[in-house]
Amino acid sequence: METSVSDGRRPVARPLLAGQKALVTGANSGIGKATAIGLGRMGADVVVNYVAGRDAAQDVVREIEAFGVRAYAHEADVSQEDPVVDMVSRMVEEFGTIDVMVPNAGLQRDAAPTDMTVAEWHKVLDVNLTGQFLCAREAAKEFVRRGVVPEASRSAGKIICMRPARPSSGRTATNSVRPRAAGSGACTSPWTGTPHGTVSPGAPATSCPPGSSTRSSRRWSHRDRTSRA
Repeated sequence: METSVSDGRRPVARPLLAGQKALVTGANSGIGKATAIGLGRMGADVVVNYVAGRDAAQDVVREIEAFGVRAYAHEADVSQEDPVVDMVSRMVEEFGTIDVMVPNAGLQRDAAPTDMTVAEWHKVLDVNLTGQFLCAREAAKEFVRRGVVPEASRSAGKIICMRPARPSSGRTATNSVRPRAAGSGACTSPWTGTPHGTVSPGAPATSCPPGSSTRSSRRWSHRDRTSRA
């Protein structure tokens, strides 16, 4: 998508997100990869977060840079506070600010409730809930510090949360909470004026979970039509 601006002589088309800075977690594969590339295509500079798979993350960076924008890969475990703080701090140093936060990273453990261990349960919650909170919190701090930049956006920043449709013991619980957390002010929007929302893209083919069948993927890809993007 493009918008028109004037160079003093005639309208000039420019990407809709030209000059904006975005961070996407879990961006070296699947939904995160597609989101990061899409943001780059629309003109944003992008930080590609990953926790494993450095080569894949660098491939995404190269795809984004092909649009003429800036990008770099950053390894960080979003379930841990210090790495998230460092990741956002580095982004502000490299790009000057952050305009769009997409806490996409999510973990799935395909186990029946009777088989899942407490350690596995907590790991899913740590990544899918605590990770989303930490990323939203650190982005909101920068939104408050910087305030609204009228030429970039009418809001101080944007937080976009993902809610995949595919069920599992731990992830189903976190998927139920994530949209409520976003909508209840967990992203601090009442204090920052930050728009936030939850996107439900269905169940596209990703490396998570690795053993899912094609039939299962088809079944769940049509399950959540009303809120799919």
